[in-house]
Amino acid sequence: MHTINELKCTFPARSENESFARTMVCAFAAQLDPTVEELADLRTAVSEAVTNCIVHAYRNTGTGSITVTVRLLPDSVIYVRIADKGCGIADIAQAMTPLYSSAPAEERAGLGFTVMQSFTDRLAVTSKPGRGTAVTMRKKLLHGSEQETGG
Repeated sequence: MHTINELKCTFPARSENESFARTMVCAFAAQLDPTVEELADLRTAVSEAVTNCIVHAYRNTGTGSITVTVRLLPDSVIYVRIADKGCGIADIAQAMTPLYSSAPAEERAGLGFTVMQSFTDRLAVTSKPGRGTAVTMRKKLLHGSEQETGG
């Protein structure tokens, strides 16, 4: 699929960079004039994916990096790919079940894939144990002006 615009950024897997990642994605998406609700959906999905990298892929060690790629595709579709080179996921189907966590001793509500699915139109997860994980999300933005005018 043809890419209209793209942004790619790699940063350390540190908790303070989670807010940077979601702000960056939303700032990039702003060129489509999204609604506040659409931005909130993107922000939440990105937050869940980046937090997974920090907490699960790198076990809160502050080591490793996260790469976020954001693309503007035709028909106002935003593509977001969040990837790490951490521990990976052995069983993606199990990891995508609600409330599953690779860190059950911590008070967490799972890996957040259900949340990501609810805020995006398409979610794909690829992973190799010992090599890392990539979460790819797509969301069609309806534009604030089109929603207000009904068309």
